[in-house]
Amino acid sequence: MSGSLRENVGKKDAKALRREAKVPCVMYGKDKQYLFAVDQTAFQRVLFNPEPCYVKINIDGTDHMAMLKDIDFHPVTEIVYHADFYELSDDKPIVMSIPVHTTGTSKGVIRGGKLVYKQKRLNVKALPANMPNEILLDITDLDVAQGIKVQDVATNNYELLNVKTSDIVVVNSTRAAAVETPAE
Repeated sequence: MSGSLRENVGKKDAKALRREAKVPCVMYGKDKQYLFAVDQTAFQRVLFNPEPCYVKINIDGTDHMAMLKDIDFHPVTEIVYHADFYELSDDKPIVMSIPVHTTGTSKGVIRGGKLVYKQKRLNVKALPANMPNEILLDITDLDVAQGIKVQDVATNNYELLNVKTSDIVVVNSTRAAAVETPAE
């Protein structure tokens, strides 16, 4: 993203920027705030990306690595109205919501159970260099009425902030699984 510093702050100036198809933004940095404006089209790749991402923002020739923290939309037209960014530091941990994906085929699903995601995203605290793009869970050993809890996930250089005893994925019993169990 490429932005230009804003000289004036306020409702009138923000409305004037929006008429020019620009989005007023704020980046909370290590030592100060940066008030800048970015073209609306620059937000397309950030908004419609399901994976967590960092944004390289060029503000008047200076590059900053940041993450999108908050975004406001117009209530009717749903165009980007305002955005807040946090500048990243290599030595300061950040918190992001990371998607959960599964690999393998569960024994319980083969027997007729149904795999249910209790949590599709987990809150992760880590340094920016150690932040995972996804949390991958192997479900091949799960049988009917079994699941994977937050405490069962092996973390590597990051910390999961969700309740440790809460389920992430569970293989629920279905009628097909219940009929098949007594016949064995």
